[in-house]
Formats: sequence, structure tokens, C-alpha cells
Amino acid sequence: MKPYEKFLKHGAASLTDAELLAIIIRTGTRNASALSIAQQILNRFEQNRQLNSLHHITMQELMGIDGIGEVKAVKIKCIAELSTRMAKQHAAQTLDFKMPSSIADYYMEQMRHEEVEKVLLLLLDTKLHLMEEYLLSKGTVNASLLSVREVFRHALRAGACKIVLLHNHPSGNCSPSMEDLSITKKIIEAGKLMEIPLLDHLIVGDGCYLSLKEHGYI
Repeated sequence: MKPYEKFLKHGAASLTDAELLAIIIRTGTRNASALSIAQQILNRFEQNRQLNSLHHITMQELMGIDGIGEVKAVKIKCIAELSTRMAKQHAAQTLDFKMPSSIADYYMEQMRHEEVEKVLLLLLDTKLHLMEEYLLSKGTVNASLLSVREVFRHALRAGACKIVLLHNHPSGNCSPSMEDLSITKKIIEAGKLMEIPLLDHLIVGDGCYLSLKEHGYI
């Protein structure tokens, strides 16, 4: 039974990852079915990360696979982006800046697939509502430049009362580096002087997070 027919008879939950992707691809080539092409895409990655890897594969890599042109590559990348937005929208319903797990859930899908380190500054009001967020830094695979001055320039401009830092580790490991601990300490000290305290600094890995507040660094 073809994936589309299987979907109509048994529903989406009955389909394998490759079958779901095959429906998006829709048509194959003379030498390969849509299902075969879908399996080729998934086989490029480790089995336990195949679907998540759709966030990382580039348009060029997709179009290098026989049977995948620009239109199909765009559809696949859009599906990956939709999954991220759906996860973020779901997490937004319970977003609570007093709870590190809630913050991590909200930003996890947005940041876990990034291939370079990014640092977000979250600016909060007196009631811990999000006022604004800024991309402070976009670094290399293993390092990111972060200015304490830049942090508080944005906080003062927005009239923020409290701040939260959030950054990803492209390696997937959410353990803090010495640089993470050092910059956190500097921002804590500056925040005391500016009367804009750092509530937390969260590190997002691949399906994991670490709160420096929960671990006693803040």
C-alpha cells in the first residue's frame, strides 16, 4: 500500500517517518519511488536524529539527491520550520519566566538546531512579562562574543527591570564552559550596580537545558 493510500485508510499516525516524508515529496523518478527518495534523505543521518536533521540539511544538499528539485527542497525545509513554530506555540501557553524549565521549553526548538552559538537577551518588566528579546551575539561553532555593555545598553533603552540570558551549545552538550560562568559573573555584578538583576542564564543543548540559577551560580 502506498503512503498516501495508507494515510487515507489508517491515518497519519500509522505512517513511518519515511512514509510521511514521501507524501510531502509526492512523486519519484523513473528509478526511485517517492518513498525510496524519502528513505535516502533520512539515511543520511543517525537513526535517532533523522527527523531533527531536516533542520540541518541545506537546500543544496537536498537538491543533490536525485528526485529532489527546488520545489520539493523548499517544501521539506518549510515542514521543518513548521514543526519548530508549532512546538514554540505550544510551549508559549505555559511560558513562565519564574520557571527555568518553562523558558527552556519555549526556546528549545528555536535554538537546539542552530549550528552556531547564539545568545538571546530577554528583557522583562516588574511582573516578569517579556518586553523584548534581542539576538546579542551569533558566534562560531564553539564560541560567541558577548559584551556586558551591550547587555545593559539594551536593558536601559527598553526600561527593563530584570533580564535573562539564553544561549545554545551546537555540540548538544548543555554543560557550562568557563567562559559561560565568567560572563555570567560579570553580568551579575554589573546588574547589581545597574539595579537590573540577572534572573537566570540558560544553556540549551540537544533536547536538554541547564539553568545556572538552578545550579547555584546565580
